[in-house]
Amino acid sequence: MKNKNILIIGASSGIGKNLAEQLTAQGTQIFTASRHNGNTPSVSHLDFDVQNTDFQSLSSLPDVLHGVAYCPGSINLKPFHRLSLDDFRQDFHINVLGAVGVLQAVLPKLKRAGGASVVLFSTVAVQTGMGFHSSIAAAKGAIEGLTRALAAEWAMQHIRVNAIAPSLTDTPLAKNLLATDEKREASGRRHPIGRFGTPADVASMAKFLLSDEASWITGQIFGVDGGLGAIRNV
Repeated sequence: MKNKNILIIGASSGIGKNLAEQLTAQGTQIFTASRHNGNTPSVSHLDFDVQNTDFQSLSSLPDVLHGVAYCPGSINLKPFHRLSLDDFRQDFHINVLGAVGVLQAVLPKLKRAGGASVVLFSTVAVQTGMGFHSSIAAAKGAIEGLTRALAAEWAMQHIRVNAIAPSLTDTPLAKNLLATDEKREASGRRHPIGRFGTPADVASMAKFLLSDEASWITGQIFGVDGGLGAIRNV
C-alpha cells in the first residue's frame, strides 16, 4: 500500500480511524474527511460534513486516488410505527446520498489511478431480518444495490467496488447498545463466535479490500459479523 493515496470519509473515530491507523502504518498516504479531526499521525485532514458540505470541496484532494472508504453510518433503532419520514430521510442521506456525492466528486481521481478500490459499508441487518432495524436496513440495502451496480459499471475502468456488512461493533456509534456490562455480555452471546466486533475486526477487512491483494474481487458484500448472518449455535 506504499505510494498510494487513500481517502477515508468518516475517520475521526471507530472503524474509519482504525483503518487510517492501519494504513498509515504501512506507509499509505491517507486523506481523511469528516466533521472532526481524528488527529491520526501522518494523515491529511479535510473538514467535511456529508449532510451539509459541497462535495466539490473534495477537489482539493490529489489528482489521483487509489481508493476510497466511505465509513459514515447511523444506528436509529425504533419500532417501525415510531419512525418518522424524516428518520428515514436522514438515514438515507447519511448512508446513501453521502456516498453517492463523494463517489461522483472523486470518480475522475479514481479513474486516473488505472486500478482503484471503493469500500462501502452495509449491515448484517440487510440480509438477516432484525426487528427495529427498518430504517437503517432500508438505507444499507440501498448501499448493497449501489455496490453491485457500480462494480458492474466501473469494472472496465478497473475500479473495484465492494461492501462490508458488520454486526454490532464497539464504536462510539454503538455506545448506547454496549453501555453496561450486562448489555455487553448479552451482545456477545448473540454472536456465534461469542463476542461483538472491534473496529480492528472490520477495518482489517477494509484494508484488505483496498489493497492489491484483493485485485480480483469486486461486487461482493462481505459479512464481518462473528457468524451472526450465516450460522446459529446449537
